[in-house]
Amino acid sequence: MSDKALRVYTGSTSIITGGASGIGRALGEEIARRGGYVVLADLQIKLAEEVAQEIHSNGGKADAYELDVTDFSAVDNLLRKIVEQTGRLDFMFNNAGISIYGDASLHRIEDWIRIINVNLLGVVNGVQVAYQIMLRQKFGHIINTASMAGLVVGSGSPSYTTTKHAIIGLSKTLRAEAKLSGVRVSVLCPSFVRTPILEGGKYGKILMSVTPEKQREIWEKLKIQPMNANTYAVKALSAIEKKQGYYHNSILVENNLVD
Repeated sequence: MSDKALRVYTGSTSIITGGASGIGRALGEEIARRGGYVVLADLQIKLAEEVAQEIHSNGGKADAYELDVTDFSAVDNLLRKIVEQTGRLDFMFNNAGISIYGDASLHRIEDWIRIINVNLLGVVNGVQVAYQIMLRQKFGHIINTASMAGLVVGSGSPSYTTTKHAIIGLSKTLRAEAKLSGVRVSVLCPSFVRTPILEGGKYGKILMSVTPEKQREIWEKLKIQPMNANTYAVKALSAIEKKQGYYHNSILVENNLVD
């Protein structure tokens, strides 16, 4: 591996799962603006390719790859391919995720299996491969996307909340272990950020009879104003650069940084 030190962010190599939209897209665009090369890995390959092309048009470096994060072999092959091409992996953003909204009584076992496979196993797959690469490099930073739902509990999304609590547990444990080897670990805990997942997303589900329009009405009544994804990305990357373990935005504690 070349240059055995983490590059932040100029000259870095970053892989972002779920990089075609939402927070993943915003992270990719911002890292590219800061001089890094980004790999946008997503099931929505056409959308990812459009984002990569837009980054290129703005003078940045990006490529798009189709990826199912639940497929360990696919994750392993992609990461090894990128490292072979670039000689390094500075940042691994395990960001892909889905939402399933609805009370536990409305969930089927298939819903639980699907969200656990994507939200938890998808992160585990990324960690499993990236961590070994970074240990050999003796540098690197793994960033897992959880949610404020991983820090607090509420009704209406038990499966989503379960997976996000698990991601925080994984990240805290790995952060303590990895620190001894020079590898960094952080977890993002976004609250209300304006992304497709707020309205179910392409691969998520809403089990209740609530339309996206009705959801927006509820937010307005509660005076909830979701943060722009690009704003969130700028703040999150700044927190990551400062080696902070957590970054969350909250409607109660505005833009709070928690170490």
